Amino acid sequence: MGNVLAGGNAVWEFEPDAVVMRYTRGVRGSRLLQVLGERTVPHEALREVELTDGRRGTAVLRAVPWAGADPLIEAAGGQLRETADPYRLVVPDESRLLAEYYRDELRAAVRAAGRREAPARFLVAAPPVPRSFKAYDAKAFFDGRTVTFRWYWTGASTAKWKAGDQTFPVDGLAGVDWRSPDLSHGHLRLLPREAGDGPPRGSAEADQDPSAVVLGLGYGPVHESLPFAASVLAAIRSRSATV
Repeated sequence: MGNVLAGGNAVWEFEPDAVVMRYTRGVRGSRLLQVLGERTVPHEALREVELTDGRRGTAVLRAVPWAGADPLIEAAGGQLRETADPYRLVVPDESRLLAEYYRDELRAAVRAAGRREAPARFLVAAPPVPRSFKAYDAKAFFDGRTVTFRWYWTGASTAKWKAGDQTFPVDGLAGVDWRSPDLSHGHLRLLPREAGDGPPRGSAEADQDPSAVVLGLGYGPVHESLPFAASVLAAIRSRSATV
């Protein structure tokens, strides 16, 4: 290990106990990957490593994380487009043999890490804070301890405007519900601790809920709202673990 494999969307550096994934900043690349920049993924966070055929003479080396190992993947809930998957490395077909070698090496390292079930805590760091983004009906802020929604009078519903700006300490939250702005009824909803799991994913009532902001039509794009959601989720889990 300790070597590098370069692809069209990222460069992976293989360390003794982790894979460092550095994402390229090409104009055609995923904005999410550009924002993430670099991530360190411990071997124990991975469940499997695959190599498959890609498009137009490419091969794809993909690391498969354990459920619950990565706050970004957990917050995304399977909604990411293939090109925005931070665990994919797309290499030209002439690098396939080298990719096969690293697949086998990484598989061996993952097995050596010894994990046999999903972790009880996140093993991959969340995007750093503070973070903020503009939703359709509010400006959302997160400082690591508190989430704040400040409503726009031009976008917020009457119900939200009457409720006033909202502040949510991490201690009072049980989770987040992020629905991609690329889909209909995109939103980021905060789930209060006393509400358990809260409303089902994809609820169309986010425009009336003071604990949610509406995403879509250029507001709260994936590369802004998903890292935000992941950071909040990681902070919630971290606080829960210390209580």
